[in-house]
Amino acid sequence: MTTLIRKMMTADSDSTLLVKSLQFLSQRAKAVVLPMVGIAVFLVIWSFAANSIDTSLGKFPGPKAVVTQIGNLYQEHQSEREKKAAFYQRQEERNAKRIAKDPDYQPKIRAYTGKETFLDQIGTSLVTVMSGFILAAVIAIPLGIAVGLSKTLNTAINPIIQVFKPVSPLAWLPLVTMVVSAVYVSPEPMFAKSFINSMITVTLCCLWPMVINTSVGVAAIDQDWVNVSRVLRLPSLVHVQKIVLPASIPAIFTGMRLSLGIAWMVLIAAEMLAQNPGLGKFVWDEFQNGSSQSLSRIMTAVIVIGFIGFLLDRAMLQLQRLVSWDKESANR
Repeated sequence: MTTLIRKMMTADSDSTLLVKSLQFLSQRAKAVVLPMVGIAVFLVIWSFAANSIDTSLGKFPGPKAVVTQIGNLYQEHQSEREKKAAFYQRQEERNAKRIAKDPDYQPKIRAYTGKETFLDQIGTSLVTVMSGFILAAVIAIPLGIAVGLSKTLNTAINPIIQVFKPVSPLAWLPLVTMVVSAVYVSPEPMFAKSFINSMITVTLCCLWPMVINTSVGVAAIDQDWVNVSRVLRLPSLVHVQKIVLPASIPAIFTGMRLSLGIAWMVLIAAEMLAQNPGLGKFVWDEFQNGSSQSLSRIMTAVIVIGFIGFLLDRAMLQLQRLVSWDKESANR
């Protein structure tokens, strides 16, 4: 009898495990199949719509044209890299011959001044957006914590935040350009003015979501935790480190994710106007070029911009999962 009961219990356990495994596989299949179906439907609609639209430069680019341009842009990048390597090799050979004739000669290496490739412009945009975003985080997170902890400071600063929050980057950029031109004066600047203009514009536009979400998260801390801090008589900095920051991390990261998305959108417009050699300038140059390939190149840039924005958001989400105690909030 005991053996029979054990067998029945084992069978029940095995069936439960099988059901859970099937549920897990079903969930994983949905997570993979449904996005693939969505992408396939989008590509079909895109192809159909592209064939139906005629422009002054020809047919609107479809998926096939974009794939072709991705290959072309990569080939251009490789070709430019080969030119760069050949340029420096010629200088080394020339300097070696000169030194052989004159041992006291001090060789000089001129920097390569070839055009920026599409991959180079992606790198420039990423450096610019992360610089502006980090600068905004350094300013906004401490300010948001201070605002969340002090109702008086919140009342004083809130009108300023509400006034500047909806301001477009196109309004900020001319002011930033004038200020940078007046203040950032150097015969040998460390950074190009176009980079500074784009970075500061990005910073100004992504400050506000971080300040607002951080302050809201700090103000919503469980009162019991605050009471524990008071009972233990924690100093202000220790209170912020041990109580405020851990409790408000989900809200802080929500603001950071919103700000990073805004920063990436703002950057493209800022680079167009500031002529910073990034993706925004690439789009503007192709629009001005007006060649038969311009539309497909612009569409390629649009797809790349969207895909990079998605990757930046996923990267921020993974960082939140690493540092947050609230794993549920980091799964959205």
